[in-house]
Amino acid sequence: MARLKVVQKKSAIGTKPQHRETLRSLGLKRIGDIVVKEDRPEIRGMVKAVDHLVTVEEVD
Repeated sequence: MARLKVVQKKSAIGTKPQHRETLRSLGLKRIGDIVVKEDRPEIRGMVKAVDHLVTVEEVD
C-alpha cells in the first residue's frame, strides 16, 4: 500500500482552530515536522483541509 509523506511548511499561528487540530491529528507540531501515513481516504481528507500549510509526497 502506498504511503504519504506529509511535511509541515507553514505555521499554524493565526489559522482556524479546526486546522490546528487537524495538524495535531496528523502528528505535526512545528514547521519542518515530517510524518509518514498510510494512503487512506481519511488521511487524504485531513491533508486536503490543511493543504495550504503542508506539502505531500507519495513514498513506497
